[in-house]
Amino acid sequence: MHLFLLLILQATAAFGQIDPAHCRYALGMEDGRIKDADITASSQWYETTGPQYARLNREEGDGAWCPKEQQDSSDSQYLQVNLGKLTFLTVVGTQGRYARNSGNEFARAYSLNYSRDGVLWRAWKNRLGNTVIEANKNAYASVINDLHPPIITRYVRLIPITRLSTAVCMRVELYGCPWDEGLISYSAPEGQVMMPPSSPIANLNDSTYDGTRERRRLFGGMGQLTDGVIGQDNFLRTRQYHVWPGYDYLGWRNDSLGTLGYVEMEFVFDHQRNFTSMKVHSNNMFSSGVKIFSSVSCLFKPHLNADWETEPVAFKTVLDDRNPSARYVTVPLNRRAARSLRCQFHFADVWMMFSEISFQSEDTILPTQMTSPTASEESTTMITTKTATSPSATDQPDVENTAILIGCLVTIILLLVIIIFLILWCQYVCKVLEKAPRQILDEEVTVRLSSCSDTIILQTPPVPPRSGHASAGSTNTDPHYERVFLLDPQYQNPAVLRNKLPELSQSAEASACGGGYAEPDITQCTPHQCFHSNAPHYAETDIVRLQGVTGSNMYAVPALTVDSLTRKDISAAEFPRQQLIFREKLGEGQFGEVHLCEAEGLPEFLGEGSPLPDRDGHSVLVAVKQLRADATSQARNDFLKEIKIMSRLNDPNIIRLLCVCVSSDPLCMVTEYMENGDLNMFLSQREIESTLTHANNIPSVSLSDLLHMSVQISSGMKYLASLNFVHRDLATRNCLLDRRLTIKIADFGMSRNLYSSDYYRIQGRAVLPIRWMAWESILLGKFTTASDVWAFGVTLWEIFTLCKEQPYSLLSDEQVIENTGEFFRNQGRQIFLYAPPLCPPSLFELMMRCWRRDIPDRPSFEGLYQALRPHVNQ
Repeated sequence: MHLFLLLILQATAAFGQIDPAHCRYALGMEDGRIKDADITASSQWYETTGPQYARLNREEGDGAWCPKEQQDSSDSQYLQVNLGKLTFLTVVGTQGRYARNSGNEFARAYSLNYSRDGVLWRAWKNRLGNTVIEANKNAYASVINDLHPPIITRYVRLIPITRLSTAVCMRVELYGCPWDEGLISYSAPEGQVMMPPSSPIANLNDSTYDGTRERRRLFGGMGQLTDGVIGQDNFLRTRQYHVWPGYDYLGWRNDSLGTLGYVEMEFVFDHQRNFTSMKVHSNNMFSSGVKIFSSVSCLFKPHLNADWETEPVAFKTVLDDRNPSARYVTVPLNRRAARSLRCQFHFADVWMMFSEISFQSEDTILPTQMTSPTASEESTTMITTKTATSPSATDQPDVENTAILIGCLVTIILLLVIIIFLILWCQYVCKVLEKAPRQILDEEVTVRLSSCSDTIILQTPPVPPRSGHASAGSTNTDPHYERVFLLDPQYQNPAVLRNKLPELSQSAEASACGGGYAEPDITQCTPHQCFHSNAPHYAETDIVRLQGVTGSNMYAVPALTVDSLTRKDISAAEFPRQQLIFREKLGEGQFGEVHLCEAEGLPEFLGEGSPLPDRDGHSVLVAVKQLRADATSQARNDFLKEIKIMSRLNDPNIIRLLCVCVSSDPLCMVTEYMENGDLNMFLSQREIESTLTHANNIPSVSLSDLLHMSVQISSGMKYLASLNFVHRDLATRNCLLDRRLTIKIADFGMSRNLYSSDYYRIQGRAVLPIRWMAWESILLGKFTTASDVWAFGVTLWEIFTLCKEQPYSLLSDEQVIENTGEFFRNQGRQIFLYAPPLCPPSLFELMMRCWRRDIPDRPSFEGLYQALRPHVNQ
């Protein structure tokens, strides 16, 4: 039974840690859940600019909190918010004082101080050590800043920073989620530096630790072990940019700790808890002398001023010398009650590295499982007395008791049989999810897809060896990234599978000249020959790849529509650049930025038939995609191509190109702006309509609203499909809403930091929305209208979960890719998204049809539109 429970814990361990990408809920400044009494300040200008008015998007009083007197660079005025409990803080939003156009005070920058107990205050700094956060450029637009690293705190102070003596005012919202784990500090030896002979130096210190450092030990703080960032299998690779190798791990060398042979860490919690387990994410790259710990022993302290209990909880790890993947190790803690833990992690090799540690516990304090000697003696005395006073206890056998005993034994045997079956099943599942490395090198991309005993290998065109390098038989040992597939250990000729799967064969051949993966024997064409080859391509039409602002294209389109394009070919009108007034940066990509601007005189400029909605007295807001002045010539040409493509689109559910600014640099295109933002953010802030939402004035949507949104998206995609346009990134983040809740499909999602976790990044060079992509798009680079249908099914799933959860949220990126291999093999082991509770059964059946393995079996957008339209109340 103990082994069975341990397997269950290990199976769920990877999903228990808090995720900063999803921990982004408003904490209550705007909606009033944070009370006025919990918002204080160092000073205030007037009573009507007190701290209680520092609420984002609210304009009570005189519109914001304003500190007394003008600020200069030496001032340290602050706004303090008491969150009421420990909170995992990930995002801060700020505004200035607009006061219905009567105010114009705002903070251009600020810093953060925070405290977990209200006594000891710490200064926040980002991963590069900077403490200043860029804030507002005007008084009305809100600026959202992600905190990297996030903060675990109860009290927060925002300190406005200004270079000149000027008045500043602030409105604020804080975003995050409760820190229910209750850990308030950990102590450990300082991390160390690894200097391998043939690899980069790895600095394995805890660079974001906010406690003290004394005698090469960390005391009383929190850092990278609680920031929610999981280290990769190769500890030299990092999930952050512009940091050093080994950044994601805290690591120690065995012989540097004397003769101890272990690392001792101490953990302190906010109050006494019953601990069920501890999860430690540990590296296991044994080829570099790194392994998970061999065993761990933990002592418990019920109160901070008490002595350590003498009876430890010990756990021995099953070491793995075959799979180098980093993993969570779950240590059962047997419901021991404590306020503080001291654990000794014993080395299994030269190095030991951790990236995250978390605890599962219960707030209800149960009696500790340890029994004191007094209690044990009392129990023994009671049993002895009862036995002595029991008349004729051994005179004759009790038939009834014997029958009960036999029944219990039979029950236990049946339970053991069931447990053995479950253990064997778990081992089978673990083998299915077994990780094996897949490396994409500078010169070669290789994907192995197992199909029973047959294997296919698809490769990109080889690059001739660089001068001075080894011969063609050598292999590059510096891969760009490493990801996981379910691989067959045997390699056979790919022609075997090509003959069995004509569709795959054609796709692979096409990809040689279409930019995707191709087989070795068809990759010898030059780029010019490839582009103009008559070989079949993997999309419905010859694909033109547009880098654009985001660094990837929105649409895959017929090549004939954009060949030989110059500025003279652009039909959109040239708008005076000086009439665009910057309001806010909406996002940025590899080659440019997306801005929210106010366009002066735009309705008059566009004249009759303008696609702009009735302004109702409001300013005309537009989205401006701007190419960077230093963009490559390829990016500039692609930007002009994208303008021509956008000018062709004319549908009520597709974002419209209004005008351009291309007569001088930087090149700009001006599109509609949707006041209600994107559908993902809109739905995630709402609940399904009910009596409770009406009574408490909670923002809500009805089932009819969700169905109407689905119909609009299917209508827009039906229009794109009629033009043979392939979107390639359909998701709720790319569906925008105007004031009347009309949905328009766009492509801003990739450029926004808010949705960076939705994209799978290959070392900064490419990003893929793999959780929305069909299996053939991930494995073969095959993008068609049918792959857009797959993404539409995932978008429907998002809508009917109210965007509260990322698709496949319990799977890592690597496991999502592994799952596409199961779709390819089609052996019944693929994992589908679950049916959302709000979703009608007939609609979920429609989603499942969108995720059919075989492309011809998926519905068309015309069919989807016709199937969805009857569900909407006219």
